[in-house]
Amino acid sequence: MSKKTFTHVSSSGLPQMVNVTEKQITSRMARARATVCVSDAILNLIENDELITKKGPVFQTAIIAGVMGAKRTADLIPFCHPIGLEDCQVKIEVINRKIVINTEARITAKTGVEMEALTAASVAALTVYDMCKALSHDITIEEVKLMEKSGGKKDFKRGQ
Repeated sequence: MSKKTFTHVSSSGLPQMVNVTEKQITSRMARARATVCVSDAILNLIENDELITKKGPVFQTAIIAGVMGAKRTADLIPFCHPIGLEDCQVKIEVINRKIVINTEARITAKTGVEMEALTAASVAALTVYDMCKALSHDITIEEVKLMEKSGGKKDFKRGQ
């Protein structure tokens, strides 16, 4: 059985950033999703695709927070390359009585944007939690997952 090598561990066993010097610049895209479960009391306050609390418009604030989070990913995740994110979209909707946050990040670069899309979804979900906790602590961030990525060595699409 061959020994597994990790990209973020040097041959001497020390942590390291992945060297992308020799990688090709390509158009890269990643989509992520976070699902937030809230109580019926909170869901019943949603009107016109928005939830207003004493802290303000929850979904609009979460969209802004998600984009800001994506732009700061390299500050949060130790070996993420700082990148010039070219686009980040955050959309929030209620599906089957759950708040679903879908994100998409894009760049033309040597490294992908999966972590930026995942960070956008995570920060948006945490913002929903923060803005709703005064109404109820019966809030669960069920999952954050990569849905799709393209443009690097391997493309990925959940369910394929």
